[in-house]
Amino acid sequence: MKRYYQPEVETASYEEIRQIQNEKIVKQVRYVYENVPYYRNLMEKKGVTPDDIKSVDDIKKLPFLSKDDLREAYPYGLLGTDLKNCVRIQSTSGTTGKRVVAFYTQKDIDMWEECCARAIVAAGGTEEDVVQVCYGYGLFTGGPGLNGGSHKVGCLTLPMSSGNTDRQIQFMMDLQSTILCCTPSYAAYIGESLAEQGYKPEDNKLKAGIFGAEPWTEEMRQEIEKSLGIKAYDIYGLTETSGPGVAFECEEQTGMHINEDHFYAEVIDPKTGEVLPDGEKGELVFTSLDKEGFPLLRYRTKDICILSRKKCSCGRTHVKMTKPLGRSDDMMIIRGVNVFPSQIEAVLLKEGYPPNYQIVVDRVNNSDTFDIYVECTPAMFSDIIADMQAKEKKLNLAMRSMLGIGPKIHLVAPKTIARSEGKAVRVIDKRKLH
Repeated sequence: MKRYYQPEVETASYEEIRQIQNEKIVKQVRYVYENVPYYRNLMEKKGVTPDDIKSVDDIKKLPFLSKDDLREAYPYGLLGTDLKNCVRIQSTSGTTGKRVVAFYTQKDIDMWEECCARAIVAAGGTEEDVVQVCYGYGLFTGGPGLNGGSHKVGCLTLPMSSGNTDRQIQFMMDLQSTILCCTPSYAAYIGESLAEQGYKPEDNKLKAGIFGAEPWTEEMRQEIEKSLGIKAYDIYGLTETSGPGVAFECEEQTGMHINEDHFYAEVIDPKTGEVLPDGEKGELVFTSLDKEGFPLLRYRTKDICILSRKKCSCGRTHVKMTKPLGRSDDMMIIRGVNVFPSQIEAVLLKEGYPPNYQIVVDRVNNSDTFDIYVECTPAMFSDIIADMQAKEKKLNLAMRSMLGIGPKIHLVAPKTIARSEGKAVRVIDKRKLH
């Protein structure tokens, strides 16, 4: 079985990878300085010139970029080349203000699709496979990225986009899809829908799934693997850096290999900006080493993770990042306690509940209210109020043990919580905190 899409890069020695990065960073900093006045201005304020950057060790001299910079520079302020050289844009969903619009030259797209091809091959993909892409197409990067990667590998690609689950299942069964690409919450929903239609996991031809774009836990991975009869792989990316494929899991499933020949990763203390050593938890920062259209240097992702250079059994040598362990910006502070949705999901799955839930936070009389609505399976749901209250109490204690505070639990009937075909809306925060 083919194990690597580009073996000479994916299995390069640390010294070889470092050599590639050193050469690229020197060129890229000069390129950005000469072509992006917004970033040149930040460098001048910090007293840094391209001559100060001789290797990736000097990267810490450069200023950070944040989402605020991207909003301020919108739409063309961080463009790295003439518009006539760009062939496409992609954009974020804009849930936190102005949209991020990223520009791509043809070279940028080729690079991005190669990264996605590496992820597909790492999940066992070959030209024999049928890849069903149920990420959204259009401005969202998920669909176009995996679509392009699938083409590069030579797979038959089903460009389904998200939604219309009955049609997804029809194509999956009739065309015998072998690799599924979508958000984890939608994969769980497809698994649920297949079971409702009377299919067993062994009835489909799927062998692997490549899931990303939202946080998910190990428990959710196991649920999806069981319901679809597959191995589920994580993939990571940001519109700001290109899209999915910045990092991806191999068969070891102990973190995602970062494509270090294209993206240089640092982990920093989110409060001080100090670079932390490998193995320490902090905020992930990415530098695009060879992007032309939208070349970001030291972009703060807000994702909290740990980097590791521990040798991997798959033979890939690129540094690994953990799944994001929360975000420095989706963290909720409730009654003074830091709460991440992923913690809540882990408790639900451990207690045997499906990962269909909604967190509602509000503020009444200057005090936070914290409610979690959890959907039951038909087998769990009961008309006997005392039974349901006992289950709610047990779940409340499990949440209190994990979080340090007790939410009000509401167990609701099956199919009550709206299903998501894109990114699941897990948190409704009604407090006016800004």
